[in-house]
Amino acid sequence: MIRVFFLIAITFFTLQSEVLAQEPWTEQQLIEPSELAATIESGDQQLPYIVSVSPKGAHGLRPGKGIKGAVDFGAADESENLKKLKASLEALPKDTEIVLYCGCCPFDVCPNIRPAFSLLNEMKFTNHKLLNLKKNLRVDWMNKGYPMN
Repeated sequence: MIRVFFLIAITFFTLQSEVLAQEPWTEQQLIEPSELAATIESGDQQLPYIVSVSPKGAHGLRPGKGIKGAVDFGAADESENLKKLKASLEALPKDTEIVLYCGCCPFDVCPNIRPAFSLLNEMKFTNHKLLNLKKNLRVDWMNKGYPMN
């Protein structure tokens, strides 16, 4: 019985590690909502370049509404939006602090964060992060009263 439990536990953790290894981001590239909110609220002039790749109208918001200071490119699973994002990034230094988010749904089913984050990797950015919205923007950001446009 103990052996069976042990084997199940090892299998679970191995599979979980394999899933994380397949993601285009690392654990160190996740930023917690509270940390980004504190940065925005601090009034620091050097805010990260905050990028939204959410579908238009996601979260029940009008287009252009989202995290304070974010630039909205639309759903990154649409090639035209990904091209617009790439064009905006080309002029930035490779060490620019960038925070990417979608928040339409949990990470495991989100169609937008992987193509956008992969693009940042392909473009050789070195200081980019993914906002760790475990459920969605409404639950993990808006309901906590974090800054919005």
